[in-house]
Amino acid sequence: MADPTILTGRILITGGGSGLGAAVADAVEAAGGTPIILDRDISGVGDRTAYEADVSDGRAVEDRVRAVVDEQGGLEAVVTAAGIDRCGRLEEVPAEEWERVISVNLLGTAAVVRAALPALTASRGRVVTVASSLALRAVSDATAYCASKFGVLGFSRALAAETRGQIGVTTLVPSGMRTHFFDDRDDKYKPGDDASLNDPNAVANAVMFALNQPEGCEVRELVICHENEESWP
Repeated sequence: MADPTILTGRILITGGGSGLGAAVADAVEAAGGTPIILDRDISGVGDRTAYEADVSDGRAVEDRVRAVVDEQGGLEAVVTAAGIDRCGRLEEVPAEEWERVISVNLLGTAAVVRAALPALTASRGRVVTVASSLALRAVSDATAYCASKFGVLGFSRALAAETRGQIGVTTLVPSGMRTHFFDDRDDKYKPGDDASLNDPNAVANAVMFALNQPEGCEVRELVICHENEESWP
């Protein structure tokens, strides 16, 4: 049987103030768990437990996660849903913006997991990292995003090998979702009105499926997309 302590436990969600992270928080709460939000903007999370943090600042977010663990008395799971993108050809995207994508998506993921690892080991908890269909298939004008998400995939596979038998590790590989993720892009990089985008609530259900596996059973990688998705395989 699945371990109910995961779904009903304390689940730290980066980027939990919006998009997929918010959908995961809703699903965790509906299952009887305690979503703990970590986000740059926590103004819209209501009465949920939330901490303001910028995951691109690795040492600062590590300190924040350790403080969360102390205040909450531990963790049962971490879901790393925070992510950004900067579209454009390599020579066109300012270096600091290109590098921020790596800092948020890849280095931020590693920093949060690093800081949470002792608590997760103690609870024999789980990590769900969020990659992308663009961790499997590269496209033009997305060098930063592809590099970061390919990196998340490699990091997660190595983490799973390193922590086998101690914690659960799942890499979620979602395709495009109907969120505000695309709002700040130039029009040419925004999905069209007829784009096949998935419902973030459906993707959140996939996260819950991974968290609900019994001890000894691992969903190592989970691809979820709209039925008409073109970026996979």
